[in-house]
Amino acid sequence: MQDESAIDITGDGLEPTETETRLAARRRPRPSVQQTALRTYLILPAVFLAVTLLGGLRFGAADNAFIFLKPALICLVFASAMLVLFIRGGLVDIAGWFSDEFTTVQNVANAGVLLTLFAATTQVFNSLIPERGLPFWVIGFCFLWTIWNNLFLDLDTKKLLRSIGGLFALAFFAKYLVLANLTATGDAGWLQRIFEDPAKETFTWLLDLPRYSPATGYLQFLAIALFLLGLYLTPRRSKK
Repeated sequence: MQDESAIDITGDGLEPTETETRLAARRRPRPSVQQTALRTYLILPAVFLAVTLLGGLRFGAADNAFIFLKPALICLVFASAMLVLFIRGGLVDIAGWFSDEFTTVQNVANAGVLLTLFAATTQVFNSLIPERGLPFWVIGFCFLWTIWNNLFLDLDTKKLLRSIGGLFALAFFAKYLVLANLTATGDAGWLQRIFEDPAKETFTWLLDLPRYSPATGYLQFLAIALFLLGLYLTPRRSKK
């Protein structure tokens, strides 16, 4: 009985040669130059700029007013270290983004794309690290410890993305599911809040936790998801 995997697809009774196989592979549809440029220089920066905007937004607990928080200095330090991890992990080949073979316009455009990546990374840390108090130092130290260890590990792109995804998921859970439920919200007076829920009011005072609307968690979840999508869409090398 003839093996089905050896059936000839050319119809002449002969198995395809290596040359014919290569020609068939070349005939497969590939993204055009315009599609690649559209993704790299329009869609990708738009995603990262959206993360940059959303990562600093909060909703006030009393009236759901928009509050924009600037990132702390430690967020810039963490973002710089993350860019180093992106390069060491193979997510970004810096030689494929800046080259003497590229035109000046393309080098500037590539620098702009990576700048949006840096800004989005900074705002992601701004989103995940608590604003002040003891939680700020605890979660900040966890980020520092993890990033510092990863700098000395031999990470490939998949391991790096898994590590980043797990780290961000844990930080999101800690801030918006655990700490947020320990925070007293609402527009009632402090005396009324003490009588209604003294435990939450005590944790809010001890941990110095800011009061935000629950909608903040949904907004920041969207920001983290867009950031991970942007990392997935980021090409390793820029096309010439």
